[in-house]
Amino acid sequence: MTHDATTMSPDAARAAIAAAVRRIVPDADLDTLADDARIRDELELDSLDFLSFVELLSGATGIRIDESDYPDLTTMARAIAFLTSRETSGDGLSGR
Repeated sequence: MTHDATTMSPDAARAAIAAAVRRIVPDADLDTLADDARIRDELELDSLDFLSFVELLSGATGIRIDESDYPDLTTMARAIAFLTSRETSGDGLSGR
């Protein structure tokens, strides 16, 4: 049995996170952001910025991100682990 859902590679997950962050903080220096650094604190994201980040990330990856998943997006390492453990819709545009 075959379906269209796939999982992301760690590199693809990191790229998607970086792209979403840069849409909100264009001058963010992600090369100096440690994988265990708290994204919101390090990049000074307020709650609306974080919500935008979640929406952009979900839309770009096709992965549904619920409010209960927000703790999994606190650091780069946790966000990568979250994204690589979930199935994408395959189109990257679902926004679910």
